[in-house]
Amino acid sequence: MPEAVGVFDNLEDLQSTFYDLRMVGFSRYDISLLGNEEVLKEKLGQSYWRSEELEDDPRAPRAAFVSEEAIGELEGAIAGGFFFLGSYIAMAAMLTPAATLAASIAAIAIGGSPAAVIGTLLARRVGQQHKDYYTNQINHGGILLWVRVKDKEREELAVKIMKGHSGRDVHVHDWSN
Repeated sequence: MPEAVGVFDNLEDLQSTFYDLRMVGFSRYDISLLGNEEVLKEKLGQSYWRSEELEDDPRAPRAAFVSEEAIGELEGAIAGGFFFLGSYIAMAAMLTPAATLAASIAAIAIGGSPAAVIGTLLARRVGQQHKDYYTNQINHGGILLWVRVKDKEREELAVKIMKGHSGRDVHVHDWSN
């Protein structure tokens, strides 16, 4: 199946491209990005690479696109989940007959706060890894985006959308992963 490929210099243009592709009916399963650096090194054994070298390389590892909104939701779920877990443990302690209102409030504060801090730190780490992934690609020549296209009409549409959002070196090759 043919595939359109393009290089993007910033996350905003990439996200806009992704949303427009989805809006006109491209499946998220037909849209992929370059895999992270560890996978790239494992698969290709290269310590240094440039986007231009990989855009037409069938061995280039692929990854699904994850939006900034999805990362924000994940960060919120991690932080909130840890806060809930700590508060749940503290609330369980309140169910004892000896628990007073003051002791119950203290238990929630003591149990929930450290868990919320841990959750927040883990959430920030996830967000930072996501930013580092894109920064690394930009530093290596740009963020690669591939889109599987099943016919000439879809080829032209994908290329038009990618170029319309500042995609560079946008073209179609005859194969896809």
